[in-house]
Amino acid sequence: MANDCKRCLLLEAGEKKTYEDITAYLANLPDEEKADKVVCDSRLSKCKECDRLISGMCLSCGCYVELRASIKENRCADYDKALW
Repeated sequence: MANDCKRCLLLEAGEKKTYEDITAYLANLPDEEKADKVVCDSRLSKCKECDRLISGMCLSCGCYVELRASIKENRCADYDKALW
């Protein structure tokens, strides 16, 4: 990782290439598989408050949080499903 930025998403952590790869992947997903912007933003705000987020990656499960938050059916293992 470029810098171990606590509570940072990929671009904030200097992970531009990874961010671009995730953005390209998401652009090719069917819209019905994507979470809407309000849901995605809400999920990411919870991630940014979590101590398990470092440089855009979740230390609990190893995912890139921007990818997980953007897909409608994905869930966070650390949050109650009602909250996520």
